[in-house]
Amino acid sequence: MAEASEAAPNLPNVLLLKPLAFPHVEAECSRNFLLLKAYDSPQPIHLFLSTHATSVSALLCSAGTPVTTETLRLLPCLRLIVTTSVGLDELDLSECRRRGIAVSNPGAIFADDVADLAVGLLIDVVRKISAADRYVRRGLWRVEGDHPLGNRLGDMKVGIVGLGNIGFKVAKRLEGLGCRILYNSRKKKSFVSYPYHSNICDLASRSDVLVICCALTDQTRRMINDRVLSLLGKDGVIVNVGRGAIVDEEELVRFLLEGEIAGAGLDVFENEPYVPKELFELDNIVLSPHRAVFTPEALQDLEELVVGNLKAFFSSQPLLSQVVFE
Repeated sequence: MAEASEAAPNLPNVLLLKPLAFPHVEAECSRNFLLLKAYDSPQPIHLFLSTHATSVSALLCSAGTPVTTETLRLLPCLRLIVTTSVGLDELDLSECRRRGIAVSNPGAIFADDVADLAVGLLIDVVRKISAADRYVRRGLWRVEGDHPLGNRLGDMKVGIVGLGNIGFKVAKRLEGLGCRILYNSRKKKSFVSYPYHSNICDLASRSDVLVICCALTDQTRRMINDRVLSLLGKDGVIVNVGRGAIVDEEELVRFLLEGEIAGAGLDVFENEPYVPKELFELDNIVLSPHRAVFTPEALQDLEELVVGNLKAFFSSQPLLSQVVFE
């Protein structure tokens, strides 16, 4: 750290507890700020944080980096957390609110790409695209005849769970494909006319598909449980681009294996990168390795937003994407 300080004495300090999930973002930040990399230090983390406690006012992190009350208490001068993750479940938001620590995240910059993947997963599951691809590649078309039919997407009632930036983009795309949209969210949205269901069970009972777009919180953890899956029914489909733990994964696997729901498109899992092995043999499942946000365009936007938020903070300007605490 001493060499870095001598090389760039006028750059403001930004703390990193772990490497960012986006290396190019970290590289760009290193050209604009002095990155204090706790993960590179031979010191135990608590000693490293104590050493830099009075010089750290901004922390940069990504998914997989919990920022706990204990960590925050070692950083008495911290005034900003910039996270590259839309989800905030790994940050102690209550302590941030109490301390007046501002939080910024990617906001809406990932919304289009995640919505595209959600719709892609749904189309794939309903029309059996990946399953048919495997059928052709294995030479079964010639031997066993036509592949089982898929269903028409346009007739489906799609329940959006979480009508935020991503959920709204999913709804607009599917509305354009002829789907009927319903939704569940913390609050009714005044800017849409879609039917609102405050109870997730009511939404499931009236939907052919549930698309999970909400954040992981104490209230949403395993919200999609056996009761919800039962109400969705044998012809129902789950698409999850939110967080794996919003769905009771064990129950989802059981329902799929027993044919109690028709299929699923999953970009997220409860214990990533570990995926229940039972899913690998099912043809009515489409699996994606948590890559919904990973497009070159989104990563470029993320780089500009992260650097922009940090520059705004250090120049006492409004943040570009500040999280509003409720």
